[in-house]
Amino acid sequence: MNRQDGQQDGGDPADGSGADGSGADGPGADGSGTDGPGADGRAAERRPQDGPPDGARGASLPTPATTFAYSTADRERRRGVRRMKATATGLLLFVAVVYVLAKWAQNSGAGAWAGYLAAACEAGMVGALADWFAVTALFRHPLGLPIPHTAIIPTKKDQLGVSLGEFVGENFLSSEVVRSRLRAVGISGRLGGWLARPEHADRVTAELATALRGALTVLRDSDVQAVVGEAITRRAEAQEIAPGIGKLLERIVADRGHTRVVDLVVTRAHDWLVLHGDSVVDAVQGGAPGWTPRFVDRRVGERVYRELLRFVTEMRDMPEHPARGALDRFLRDFASDLQADTETRARVERLKGEVLARSEVQDLIASAWGAVRGMIVAAAEDERSELRLRVRASLLSLGSRMTADARLRGKVDGWVEGAAVYVVSTYQREITALITDTVAGWDPDQTTRKIEAHIGRDLQFIRINGTVVGSLAGLAIYTVSRAVGA
Repeated sequence: MNRQDGQQDGGDPADGSGADGSGADGPGADGSGTDGPGADGRAAERRPQDGPPDGARGASLPTPATTFAYSTADRERRRGVRRMKATATGLLLFVAVVYVLAKWAQNSGAGAWAGYLAAACEAGMVGALADWFAVTALFRHPLGLPIPHTAIIPTKKDQLGVSLGEFVGENFLSSEVVRSRLRAVGISGRLGGWLARPEHADRVTAELATALRGALTVLRDSDVQAVVGEAITRRAEAQEIAPGIGKLLERIVADRGHTRVVDLVVTRAHDWLVLHGDSVVDAVQGGAPGWTPRFVDRRVGERVYRELLRFVTEMRDMPEHPARGALDRFLRDFASDLQADTETRARVERLKGEVLARSEVQDLIASAWGAVRGMIVAAAEDERSELRLRVRASLLSLGSRMTADARLRGKVDGWVEGAAVYVVSTYQREITALITDTVAGWDPDQTTRKIEAHIGRDLQFIRINGTVVGSLAGLAIYTVSRAVGA
C-alpha cells in the first residue's frame, strides 16, 4: 500500500494516529519517529564495521527495503482497528464527562453517591490513559514525545528479527533436535500408514504434479524447442480436428454454455448503442447518397438507430428471442456438419493445412515449449490419466510395504534423518540469515501498520479493560477509604 492508501485509512485522535495511521505520537509523515527510523523512512542502518550478529547470519547480501501489498482483508482489519479505537476513546470521553458531572453534583451538595461515582470515573480515566500509553508505545511515540522504550516495533524491528532468527536456529535447526524429533515420530511407520490410505495417495499425487511443474521450469527452452515443434506438427497433421471441434461445439450448445457468450455480446452491444447513438446516426448519414437531403438522411439514421437498439434490447431481455433461436440452430447444424459432412470436414482440414504451412505458425510451434510444458503438467494432474493412475498405485503399494516391512522402515528412517540433519547442519546460518535479513528489509512504517492491522483491534480491548478495571479499582479504594475514615 502506498502513502496515499495509508492516508485514506484515517486514525484515532485519542491515540495519536493521524490520517496515515501514524499521527503526532507515531512516526512522522515520512514514516519516522523522533528517535526511531531516520528521516528517509528506513530503519537505523548498521555500520559495515559492526558486522552481522554472531550466530544469526551467514554470508548474505544486503536485503533491499521491502514494501507490503495491502489486501482487502488488511484494509478491513485497519477499519476494525479504527472502530475499536473509536470505541475505546469514546469510553474514555464518556468516563471523563461523567467524572465532571459527578464532581459538579458532589460540590452542589448531592448525596454520597456522587463521590463514589467521581472516584470510579477518576480511576477509570487513569487506567484508560495508562493503557492508551502502553498500547501506543508499541507502535509509535505517544504524543510524538521521544520517551525511552516507546515506538518499540519500528525502532526495534531489526533486533526483533535477529532474536527471531536466533530462536529458530537454536530451538529448531540443531542436529540433535532434528534427529531426536524424527526418531520420536517414527516417520517411516507413520508415512507408510498414511500413504496406504487412498485419499492420502491422491493428495501426494497432486503434490507430485506440482513438483513436476516446478521441475519443468528449469529445462532450457532451446534444448526442447525442436522436439516439441516436430511433435506438435506431426500430431496436428495426423489428427483430423473437425470431428473434435464439432463434438465440443455440440456439447457447448447442448449445455447452453454459449448463451453466456451471447448474453455478454448483446449486453455490450446494447450498452455501446446507448452511449454512441450519434455515431450510428452519423454513420448512416455518411453512407447516404449525396443527392438526398440531409434532414432525410438524419431521419433515416435515427430510425435505423431506434430499430437497431430495439432489436438488441429485445434480444438481450428475451431468452426465447427468434434471433437467439436462429443462432442455436446455426450452431447445432454447424456442429453436426463438422462431424458428419464430408465437405465441411475437408474444408476444415484444408484450412488446417494452410494454417500449418504458414511460416508464422511454424515459428510459433517451434517456440511452443511453454505450451507443451503446460500440456505435460495438465496430463500429470489429470486424475484419469495413465500417469496419474500409475503414480497413485505405486504410492499405495509403497505405503503398504512400509507398514508391513520393518527393514524397509529402518532404511527410510535412516535416509530421512540423514537428509534432515545434512540440511540443517549445512544451511542453518543461511536459514537464520534469511529470517533476519527479511525482517531487516521491511519498511519500518509499513511493518508497524501491518502488525497493528493484525493485532491492533485486540490491543484496543486492553484500553477498554483498563477503563473498566480502573473504575472498579477506584470505586473499591474509595469505598475502603470511606469505611476506614468512618
